[in-house]
Amino acid sequence: MNSTSRPDGFRDAFIKNFITVFLGVAINTVNGSFIYIYFRSEEFKKDPRYVLYIHLVINDIIMLTSSILLQVITYLAVGGINVALCCTILVVMVTTNNPVNLACMAVERYIAVCWPLHHPQLCTVGRTYCLIGLIWAVSFLDAFADIIIIFVTRPLSFFSVSMMCFADAIFSVRQHKDKTTVVQTVLVSMVFLTLVITYLKVLFAARKASGDDQVSARKARNTILLHGVQLLICMLSYASPILTMHLIRTFPTNFRDILFPCFLLTNILPRLLSPLIYGVRDQKFSTQLRLLFSWRSSGPGEGERLKPTAGERVRPMKGKRETQTVGERGSSKKMSKQTRRP
Repeated sequence: MNSTSRPDGFRDAFIKNFITVFLGVAINTVNGSFIYIYFRSEEFKKDPRYVLYIHLVINDIIMLTSSILLQVITYLAVGGINVALCCTILVVMVTTNNPVNLACMAVERYIAVCWPLHHPQLCTVGRTYCLIGLIWAVSFLDAFADIIIIFVTRPLSFFSVSMMCFADAIFSVRQHKDKTTVVQTVLVSMVFLTLVITYLKVLFAARKASGDDQVSARKARNTILLHGVQLLICMLSYASPILTMHLIRTFPTNFRDILFPCFLLTNILPRLLSPLIYGVRDQKFSTQLRLLFSWRSSGPGEGERLKPTAGERVRPMKGKRETQTVGERGSSKKMSKQTRRP
């Protein structure tokens, strides 16, 4: 999206930014619904699986918001963006675009299926938060290394220059490219091997299991398989520059029509996969999501009216729901005692 010139007219720029902002707001609304459901439920906050999932959703929101913000600023800033501001946005985007969380989620499912007795001891909420902190630390060091390379290879006045903000222009020295190649190769290879190993382990466990264990193992196997699909889609952001340059060289006269679709396919739409793959597919989350939107559509008055009050009890009786207050239960007990007396 950030070429060395900005040939788009006002109409094209407005349409592209409107589409991007509209998709971003829609995707963040869906992801925000899952975050709202997570924080209002104590059950979700006590499950390491959902803690890792909601961390993935938060990363997607930050990544998506940063990408859209960078695009809008690029179109608004006629003389370019200050390098210091550009580096800040790029650091945030690199930190949140880390596939290690997928590997952690796959390992958690593997332990839950293959080592169910050890799962409560190994996969605790406290250890999960420590793992998330470690993921952020490693991701930030990767992004911060680019800033250190700029300090070493360029003068301090470089941070006060205004230019088009894209990674290939800011991080253009050979050290940046070597570091990026090594880090991305190691991370993607590690996550890929983790997904393959855990998938095979869960697959063998599913064949040996029976009954409910077999169903649980099959669900975990499908979840890990979806992790692999999302890893491939996550790799699109790494392959986006290569794909874009190849298409531009093949169709040099249509580069404006190539950049925007590639940006949507590799940076915007993949952020929608997390709620579709995990949230909607998960029975607990999908149930809470339906209840949330049905409560919103019916209004808070009707939703609260369907709930029993503190002094009421709901019990089945001849296929119907009967509510009794505490006072009514006490009077009914007294009447039953009087009828039993001779």
